[in-house]
Amino acid sequence: MVKVVVLGAHGRVAQIVEKFLFADKDVQTSLFLRNASRMADKKNQATIFEGSATDSAQLEKAMKGQDIVYANLGGKDDIDLEAEATVEAMQNAHVKRLIWISTLGIYDEVPSKFGEWNKETLGDYITEYAKAAKRIEESGLDYTIIRPTWMTDKNEVDYEKSEKGEPIKDTEVSRKSVAAYVYHLIKYPKEDIGKSIGLGKPGTEGDRPSWY
Repeated sequence: MVKVVVLGAHGRVAQIVEKFLFADKDVQTSLFLRNASRMADKKNQATIFEGSATDSAQLEKAMKGQDIVYANLGGKDDIDLEAEATVEAMQNAHVKRLIWISTLGIYDEVPSKFGEWNKETLGDYITEYAKAAKRIEESGLDYTIIRPTWMTDKNEVDYEKSEKGEPIKDTEVSRKSVAAYVYHLIKYPKEDIGKSIGLGKPGTEGDRPSWY
């Protein structure tokens, strides 16, 4: 039995991951979110914690006894503070394995017109997510950072991985694909430790996502 706590449990990708987890009898799931009432209907499937992801003490309470922390946090203004609090809480709770959702462009790894468009569209969002990723990379935790391209709601699992230092040319990927990779890491937690993985759908190269 593996014990997983999901931070930012009401997020769109997180909720897809949770469907995988709830269906898996070998996983014990906990959910952490700012407003627990939003997931009250899941109280028979998971332990639910309410709190702020910038509060390390509240995070630590949810992390105690867990094997894996999956952080699906967001918000340009808070993400670096959330990374700091997550690292502190995990260290205090003696939990090592972290799956962290970031964004593309944090290493200036998106080339050509797509890269220019991505920078212009995301702006300071990239800068703040880069700070948070650097904090995770320097934490000493067994982390995997995930950098999805622009996400769609397509009902498909179709992705390819790239590593830090490799360019990201794919412009989009489904949320279900990102969730499937997160679930894969939960089932095989020794994979991709210490790596920052880009995720994109093969064959979606272009100047911007097709749907934008």
